[in-house]
Amino acid sequence: MPQDRGVTQSGLAIRRMSASSEPPPSPNVRTGPEYAKLIDISRCIGCKGCEVACKEWNELGIEPTENFGSMQSHRDLGPDTWLLMRFNEIEVGGDLQWLIKKDACLHCEEPGCLYACPAPGAIVQYENGIVDFNHDSCIGCQLCVSGCPFDIPRFNPATRKVYKCNMCVDRVEAGLEPACVKTCPTNAISWGTKEDMVTLAEQKVERLQARGFDNATLYDPAGVGGTHMMYVVPHGDQLGEYDLPADPKASPGALAALGGLRKLGASALGLGILGTALHYLGFGPQEPGAAEVPSNGVGGGTAPMSAGGESRPTVESQATGESSPTVPSPPTGETPPTGDPTGSTEG
Repeated sequence: MPQDRGVTQSGLAIRRMSASSEPPPSPNVRTGPEYAKLIDISRCIGCKGCEVACKEWNELGIEPTENFGSMQSHRDLGPDTWLLMRFNEIEVGGDLQWLIKKDACLHCEEPGCLYACPAPGAIVQYENGIVDFNHDSCIGCQLCVSGCPFDIPRFNPATRKVYKCNMCVDRVEAGLEPACVKTCPTNAISWGTKEDMVTLAEQKVERLQARGFDNATLYDPAGVGGTHMMYVVPHGDQLGEYDLPADPKASPGALAALGGLRKLGASALGLGILGTALHYLGFGPQEPGAAEVPSNGVGGGTAPMSAGGESRPTVESQATGESSPTVPSPPTGETPPTGDPTGSTEG
């Protein structure tokens, strides 16, 4: 997790932070290359070993599942399911084929989730390309969910936080590959620098095309600046069947809404400060427990009562030094006299 605006405690450089300007350079930054995962779908056997490794390494909870007529362990990603093997059945050339895809965060070079997030430092992008969530700063607004063109982040109502794959950033910082890469039994997942993984992908695509997969391609979409989890796709003309958008971009609606919210928030804050200042200048500070002054300023109001039921001197009597006369209460059970208290009457 980020410790300051430019570098983590272990020295991992931060490239971008949500709702923040570019972090300043730090003399303690440990610079290094950009890394990437390459998923060769043609080699994946759908064993789900990567799913188990992800849950075990990240100590994720168990989410209920059900038999819904699919080989998938869950219907969808979740706050405790950061990686999901998706199984799609399609007919290709009269034959039934499984289109298997390892679904998780692609760690975009231009991350829509980071650009959409209004909480400073809640989402960071490290110099190595990994996009990570800082849950201590997350406010649970879910704008990152709307900003992701791949529909990856998942909200947890219990914690009011959003979760996704963090590319095992703690392992990467220690010089290790992510847990899913370590576990894969068929070497369908490769790990290395982004440059090396692109070169490896081009070689794999050439071999697939030589085997008859004419539409084999590398999935590294330019609309998000490229990704740090890429796919070698045997049927590149059917990206939709793999649940891969053909031309993903950061959601313009979410970014526009965020801009409006920021402007509205800044305006409301400014008006609130201005109103407070004007009230203070016009009326001064309010002292707690201050006696109320009658509206005409010179009596005519009700004398305030003390705790014992006796009337307290009014503001006017306090100013003259005189005591306000009080009318004694009649004894219990007697009727107050009416008319002239002397008993005399006029003819």
